[in-house]
Amino acid sequence: MIFVGVDWAEAHHDICVLDETGAVLARRRISDTLAGVAVLHELLAKHADNPEEVLVGIEKDRGLIVTAMVGAGYRLWALNPMSVARYRERHVTSGSKSDPGDAKVLAELIRTDSHNHHELAGDSVEAEAIKVLARAHQSAIWSRQREANALRNALKDYYPGALEAFGADFDGRDALAILQIAPTPALGRQLSVSKIASALRRAGRERNLETRALQIQAALRAEQLSQARELEAAYGRSVSAHVAMIGAYNAQIASLEAALAADFEAHPDSQIILSLPGVGMVLGARVLGEFGDDPNRYADTKS
Repeated sequence: MIFVGVDWAEAHHDICVLDETGAVLARRRISDTLAGVAVLHELLAKHADNPEEVLVGIEKDRGLIVTAMVGAGYRLWALNPMSVARYRERHVTSGSKSDPGDAKVLAELIRTDSHNHHELAGDSVEAEAIKVLARAHQSAIWSRQREANALRNALKDYYPGALEAFGADFDGRDALAILQIAPTPALGRQLSVSKIASALRRAGRERNLETRALQIQAALRAEQLSQARELEAAYGRSVSAHVAMIGAYNAQIASLEAALAADFEAHPDSQIILSLPGVGMVLGARVLGEFGDDPNRYADTKS
């Protein structure tokens, strides 16, 4: 057996190879390219007869270099950076950090403590694809929420009539439609019922158009505290940007969700996961993506 630490970086990777006694067999820095990975394979082939004899520690569970090493048949441990940091403190009292040093720490951790960590499971390509889509979908939702929070904070500072008009649904389709055409209180007070109703119709509302338009107009025309005209205009431009970004996130989230649902439904494990109480399409896809579909990843039924 040989034990390999790969300290991953954006442009290059530091490699350290140890034997079973902990002696350093090789150190190398490789580029994050096809040529760099070829150098890695050549280096490891000098010290191991079979790919199964190569045990690799890396602080990453996906990416091109991980795919290349898994494809070569090496055994990988994707280690939590916090675990690696604690392990480093056991061996380096100065607290100093270096890429070559971290590569050795990763190799040493696998040599001595691999039994305390999870080996990278052999999930299918389909499950990995679902994981990528599920994480992108969740990340887009979080980003949209950050934009919504920024929108609400801005409206509180200069446009309380809008918050009164839309309440908790200040980032919903009705609110975005009106804020798009009236991002300032001055513009909001000028809106007619027909113009409000037209904006709501374009946003997809089909029922209670006249009633809802009257309610919104009343809220926007009610007396409220105001900012100076110049400051109000600046806030308006800021809110227009937030509204545009929330709209873009809504479209991309819907697109990701459609792709996620299609891939998840095509997976043979989807019906098993969907049979669990309270699990729907999106949550089910996240469960499959994060837990994977390798039935041998767990040591026993309990785990």
